[in-house]
Amino acid sequence: TSTKKIGQILKEKKIIRSSAFFYVAARLPVVFGRKSPYSLKSGVYNVSSCMSLMQILSLLESGRQEYIKIMIPEGLTMRKTGIILEEGGICPESDFYNSCFDKTLLQKYGIPSENAEGLLFPDTYYFTPDMNSSDVVSIMIENFMAKAELIPQFKDKKISEFYDTVILASIVEREYRVAQEAPLIASVFTNRITDNAGLYSCATIEYIITEIQGKPHPEVISYDDLKIDSPYNTYKWAGLTPGPISNPGLVALKAAANPPETDYYYFTLNNAEKGTHTFSRSFNSHTQAGTVYKTKKAAEKK
Repeated sequence: TSTKKIGQILKEKKIIRSSAFFYVAARLPVVFGRKSPYSLKSGVYNVSSCMSLMQILSLLESGRQEYIKIMIPEGLTMRKTGIILEEGGICPESDFYNSCFDKTLLQKYGIPSENAEGLLFPDTYYFTPDMNSSDVVSIMIENFMAKAELIPQFKDKKISEFYDTVILASIVEREYRVAQEAPLIASVFTNRITDNAGLYSCATIEYIITEIQGKPHPEVISYDDLKIDSPYNTYKWAGLTPGPISNPGLVALKAAANPPETDYYYFTLNNAEKGTHTFSRSFNSHTQAGTVYKTKKAAEKK
């Protein structure tokens, strides 16, 4: 936007009285005893009619913009991330979602998928109001790439070279609640993948129901849900899902990139409040752990 146009905008918003004087003051340094004209920077600024013309010009030259702080938690999907962005006044959820499927954008970052799911790094961002949705997606992907460089297994690699690990991390992200358990959960899934066994992750069923089928979040996963015919159903098919089911943070990414060597094939919840699990080597031990937990819960109700 030119200096003249900026003056017109401020005049229309009744911030200044004269756009012509604004232009002269900005371009002729002698008006305010300066040695050079004001160099106005584009951005989002909070200006008031109470401010003097010199204060307004100084603010626009400083580049100190008004930003909106947006916190994106770990484990959200593209759609849920878009909802937060829309609520924050950054961009419409539908625009953000569609930009995640932008082929030009995906090719730019070498993403081997039809969308950017899994690569929108969860973090605290400082955006400006009414941003272009493609710019928002780009910022989040570039943040993911910067964070990936902190993980030795990903350093100096293209996204396509560790995309399967991102998929695994997205599942781990939705399964762990205690950070120390994330590597163990990753080891369980890694062992199952090695043996060409199903991951049996309820998180993938939830993804099918809420993100693919567009239904409300289920209170419980039913046996009928486990029979849904979808490549994302890890109860029906062995190996990884076709793509990520969430956007993982560093804890899950590090766990998936370097899972410890264990002989665990199962894990079951042992404390709902703390979110901790019991890890088992055999199905019998897994069943016993589940029985102990159910018995404990039943006793607590009495």
